Amino acid sequence: MTDDIKKLLSLTDLILLDIKHINDEKCKDLVGFSNKLELAFAEYLSEHDIPIWIRQVLIPGLTDSKEDLLKLKDFISSLKTVQKIELLPYHDMGKFKWKKLGFDYPLKNIRDIKDEDINKAKKVLGIT
Repeated sequence: MTDDIKKLLSLTDLILLDIKHINDEKCKDLVGFSNKLELAFAEYLSEHDIPIWIRQVLIPGLTDSKEDLLKLKDFISSLKTVQKIELLPYHDMGKFKWKKLGFDYPLKNIRDIKDEDINKAKKVLGIT
């Protein structure tokens, strides 16, 4: 953590932190990068009493397994400054951007998330 980032964080009231995937290997498959830096950042924020809202995109078949949600719950429980957990429902509204840029949309066979999926994940995470 650089001195500039530490200074900025000392002036920060709240951090919204997206956890792409709690499982490092699955995170690499999903976004191309490890989750180690974002998880270490969350721990730093907690150790320095900086409030956090954790955000997780729920993608059917990719980020919504009970095993992964329980692992996420355990991680979040280890942090002392989490004020809120937000589940962001996956949708494919940005698919046209990929097409317009000439790219193949990597999640083209994934359905939009349903309310029942969100409710199931909330139950596993113990949030309302």
